[in-house]
Amino acid sequence: MTLARLTRREALKLAAAAPVLLKASQAGSESAPPPPSKTMFLALNSVLVSGRVPWPDFPRLAAKVGFPGCDVMLASAMKEGVPATNRLFRELKLKPAAIDFPVEFRKDEATFKESLPRLEQAAPFAKAIGCPRMVTYIMSSSDTPKDELRRMYKRRFTECARILARSDVRLGLEFLGPLELRRKFPHEFIWRMDEMLQFAKECGPNVGLLLDAWHWHHAGATTQDIIAAGKDRIVHVHFDDAPNLPPEQIHDNQRLLPGEGVINLVGFLQALRKIGYTDALSVEVFGRGLNKMTPEEAARLGYQKSRAVLDKAGIA
Repeated sequence: MTLARLTRREALKLAAAAPVLLKASQAGSESAPPPPSKTMFLALNSVLVSGRVPWPDFPRLAAKVGFPGCDVMLASAMKEGVPATNRLFRELKLKPAAIDFPVEFRKDEATFKESLPRLEQAAPFAKAIGCPRMVTYIMSSSDTPKDELRRMYKRRFTECARILARSDVRLGLEFLGPLELRRKFPHEFIWRMDEMLQFAKECGPNVGLLLDAWHWHHAGATTQDIIAAGKDRIVHVHFDDAPNLPPEQIHDNQRLLPGEGVINLVGFLQALRKIGYTDALSVEVFGRGLNKMTPEEAARLGYQKSRAVLDKAGIA
C-alpha cells in the first residue's frame, strides 16, 4: 500500500492541469501512448526510492536503471499534459504502470463529493496516456463497524466506477493482510483476497484488485486465489517480499526486496502468467534501509533483485 495521501497542493495541481488536458484532447495528441504490453513487466514505484525523486526525473531514473515501466505521478503528469507525457514515455521506451486514485473516499460525504471532479479530469487523462488503471488501498480495520463502512464504500466506489467506465479505466482495490493493520482500529474490515474480490465485483465490472504479494502472503491467500480472480479482476500488482517472522512481529513498513524473503513469488508469478496478466509489477518496498541509499542505488538494486525472481519463474 502507498501511505501518501493527496495533499492540498496536489489537489490544486490537478485542478490547474484540467485546462491543459482539455486543450490536448481538443487538439489531438502529438504522440500516441505506448502499445499494450505482451507480457508482465517490472515498474519503478516511488516507495522504492523513498519518494525522493520528482516527476519527470522519476521516469528518467526508471529507464536509466533498466525498469521497463514506472508508476505515473498524476498531478505532475497532468500538469505537463497528454502530448508531453506520451512523448516522455516514448522517448524513454517506458510503459506507464498505474495511477493513484485521486478521490478522498475515506472521509465525510462532503469531502468525497468535492474530490470527484478530480476523477472526472483524471480518467480521460489516464486513457490518453495508455494507463487505464487506477489503484488505492482499503484499510483492514476502522473506527466504523464493518457493515456500515462496507455500505458506504460500496456506494462511493460504484459512483466512481461509473465515472471511470466512461473512459474505459479500471480501478484496483488493495486488501491489507498483516495482523497489526487488522488490529489497528476497533472494527476489523475486509482483509482477505476472496472477500475483497467479491466486494470489488459488487462495485462494478471495471473494479478489481490491486494485488500486492506482501498482503497476498500475510492474508493467507494462495495461487489458486489468483487463478480464481482471473485476468479481468487483477488490475495491478505490487511486488515485494517478507521476512520469516510470526504474524505478531510483522510490520507493514518493513519489507524485503523480491527474492530476499519467504513469499512464494515464483508461484505468484506463474499464477499471474496462467491467467494472462500482462501489466506491471510495481516494486513497492518500504524500509530495508533503502532510504540510506541514493535513489539510483535503491532503484537499481530493486530492479536487479526483482529481475532475478522473474528469471527464476521463467518470465521473459
